[in-house]
Amino acid sequence: MTRPILAGADGTDSGLDAVAFGARLAGAIEAPLTVVCVSPEQAGLVGVEAEEDVARHAAAILESAREVVGDLEAELRTVTATSPARGLAELAEADGAEAVVVGSTHRGAIGRVMSGSTAERLLHGSGCPVAVAPRGYRRHRPEPLRAIGAAFTDTPEGHEAVRVAAELAQRAGLPLTVYSVVGLHANWLRPEAVQPDASVVPEEVRKVARDTLDRVVAEQPTGIRANGELLIGEVVDELSMAADRGVDLLVCGSRGYGPVRRVLLGTVSSALVRQASVPTLVVPRAETG
Repeated sequence: MTRPILAGADGTDSGLDAVAFGARLAGAIEAPLTVVCVSPEQAGLVGVEAEEDVARHAAAILESAREVVGDLEAELRTVTATSPARGLAELAEADGAEAVVVGSTHRGAIGRVMSGSTAERLLHGSGCPVAVAPRGYRRHRPEPLRAIGAAFTDTPEGHEAVRVAAELAQRAGLPLTVYSVVGLHANWLRPEAVQPDASVVPEEVRKVARDTLDRVVAEQPTGIRANGELLIGEVVDELSMAADRGVDLLVCGSRGYGPVRRVLLGTVSSALVRQASVPTLVVPRAETG
């Protein structure tokens, strides 16, 4: 049975952005879509009338989400939990979800990812991948997905990000671009350099990075249209501009320590979910050895 994509709807523009990307991803990989409204547990909520008010509010939220989903078939569900993050995480575990999609905070810039409180909680302990949609996504990204990108480092977490991205690309029939970034070291920079470029990176450093990237691309299953791009510069800045490089989803790994099969933000992934220009999917740590 194909695992569902869960999209969190909360009656805000952010929630509708999550639904829009959830629908787009589910349609691309032919996965079921479940739109979820988490109704808060309220100790003081008593009486039939109060319960009906909560039910009507949840129904209105799901109805607005249905309009965003369009023709794609989706299940609309309401769950009760102490917080949206907890409700989404518990449902994701119970349903074996493919991924949980949430929106960005309203404080972020239009067209940029900026994780809010629900996303932050999910990104620090969810058992399945968590995607954050940029603010305003539903208005600016109506077309089908074109390509998927993976942020690669030569670590178990980096390889896991590539594996997940490759699986999504294969299921969707989309090209995959694997990005590896060589950060500029202070010792390489010339005082007179106004705008550092690849020429300041020692040739042996570039060769090792290029060879490692080429090997990872070559290891991808037959049938995946994979290529690698070696970028030079500040790691987060380079990866954050993924939309300008033609991809519609950026996949990155968790940090290198903490529980396996749990999302745990590292330095790069934490920064990406605060400034990337495309939906960013953070995958849990995989078992190693």
